Amino acid sequence: MNPNSFRSSEAGRVVKTRTGYRAFVPSPLPPRLGWTSGLAQALASANEALAKLAVTSTANVNLRAIVRPLIHQEAVMSSRIEGTVATLDEVYAYEALGSPPRAEDSARKEVYNYVRALDYGLERLASLPLSLRMIRELHQLLMEGVRGENMTPGEFRRTQNWIGPPGSTVATARYVPPPVDEMQVALNELERFIHEASDLPKLVRAGLIHYQFEAIHPFLDGNGRIGRLLVVLLLVAWEILPQPSIYLSAFIEARRQEYYDRLLAVSQNGEWEEWLIFFLEGLRQQAIAASERLRVLVLLRSNYVGKLEGERMAKQLVNVVDLLFEQPILSVRQMESKLGVAFTTAQRYIERLEELSIVTEITGHTRNRLYRANQIIDLLTDAPYQAL
Repeated sequence: MNPNSFRSSEAGRVVKTRTGYRAFVPSPLPPRLGWTSGLAQALASANEALAKLAVTSTANVNLRAIVRPLIHQEAVMSSRIEGTVATLDEVYAYEALGSPPRAEDSARKEVYNYVRALDYGLERLASLPLSLRMIRELHQLLMEGVRGENMTPGEFRRTQNWIGPPGSTVATARYVPPPVDEMQVALNELERFIHEASDLPKLVRAGLIHYQFEAIHPFLDGNGRIGRLLVVLLLVAWEILPQPSIYLSAFIEARRQEYYDRLLAVSQNGEWEEWLIFFLEGLRQQAIAASERLRVLVLLRSNYVGKLEGERMAKQLVNVVDLLFEQPILSVRQMESKLGVAFTTAQRYIERLEELSIVTEITGHTRNRLYRANQIIDLLTDAPYQAL
């Protein structure tokens, strides 16, 4: 790491370690911000888009089921940023089969772990504030049984890590996070900032926290995914959104290099406003995309429920529809388990949904068959949603 590239003493300091390499230690939050018109406008636009999304997120339907597909798509996109490629279909099929992971299932399990970690974090917020303890717990789930599981899951690193192209060393890396002792101090300061009262707008605080976490880089692997999870959890914990319906990963994936450059420019040059404008624009764009996606998903659910009106099993089939939004690829056994009905009853439900063209069998097998709700998945994987 070239210490001469880090010119902002306010953003942090470059230290020389006992073994001679250089590392960057970010200053405690918050920094001094110059409230330019550009930053003020970016904040206003993001707040407006999120307020509209919050209204959409309180629609009078089973919104938890409607939001589930967005969570899965975020898991796919967030993992893709880190080089893990699995399609939404593959992840849902992996969940539906419920079998022990094979070697070829590794990418699917990584994405699935992201969903598990987010679900756990949302549930944990009811009993534990967002904290270093929760962050470690999220990391434990994220890394369980996948690539990187040998890198102390659930524990902050005890050795130095660095960021750079393949083959780089701690001496040649583009960025070297704080050494372990300074890392722990920085984490404690970050936790303090998360909990303390502040006059700063919450969205700005979320942007500062995301930068700080990535600058500290407290794990040997999984820092990017945990950092993006934190943004979602903050928005829910701070009651900006009632549901976890917004995700930055599609925005970041489309602008990956700019994202990395903006983060590094804060450390090197103290470019806080430029980073925050970028972060707030990401929130704005993804809030608009999520509002539209939720609107269409709610309409689709209404369409399905309308098809079932007058059916002898109409009430039960509405529960089946909600299950389809939670799990758009599923088996009869999975439906049996999730709904607590007999296997023959679940089979009868599936057959009726096939007749109505709501689901399609996708394996061609006579056993372990899987059924896909095509319209639900297709709404999530079209190009406009990937990169608005």
